[in-house]
Amino acid sequence: TCFGANLNFAATEAYKLLRTNLMFSGPSVRVVGFTSFGPGEGKTTLSLQTAISFAQMGKRVLLVDADLRKSVLAGQLRIRSKVEGLSHYLSGLANISELLRETDIPGLYIMLAGARVPNSTELLGSENFARMIPALKDVFDYVIVDAAPVGQVIDCAVMAPALDGILMVVDTTHNSYKLERRIKQQLEMAGAKIL
Repeated sequence: TCFGANLNFAATEAYKLLRTNLMFSGPSVRVVGFTSFGPGEGKTTLSLQTAISFAQMGKRVLLVDADLRKSVLAGQLRIRSKVEGLSHYLSGLANISELLRETDIPGLYIMLAGARVPNSTELLGSENFARMIPALKDVFDYVIVDAAPVGQVIDCAVMAPALDGILMVVDTTHNSYKLERRIKQQLEMAGAKIL
């Protein structure tokens, strides 16, 4: 998989700042989910660039595409072929090791979403997902999880208790503070630690 993004200085520094802030969240915060209220707010780009930033400082990082309903990561990476991914593992059709794809950035791996499934909420809230997280923590320094927008589906909320923290991506030009606060409260009621 090729990662050819050329970022300007300001963008590079912003991702480094985010990476530093995540590191200062504590040594136990190693599996971080990224979500937003709706599509098009930049959560996939942000999760990808954060994963790259961690890998560039010598960390072993996995980016998991957990948007099983409408993944855009494969498109951003220009992967055209159908690839097995998270949905295959959660359905019992593949092992984790079969789904890890190496990138051209040393230390960075990705796990794509896989086939779209009608029962993504049940799969992401399953024991398979809960068991997967500690197994990944044994292998990787950081696991970045690109989750579905929480304003549209509850997938992120059901997987949140298994994650060390959630980062909400907010586009203030489209959503109100009241709406974002309500979404934050819903995540916290589900057991999410908002970073």
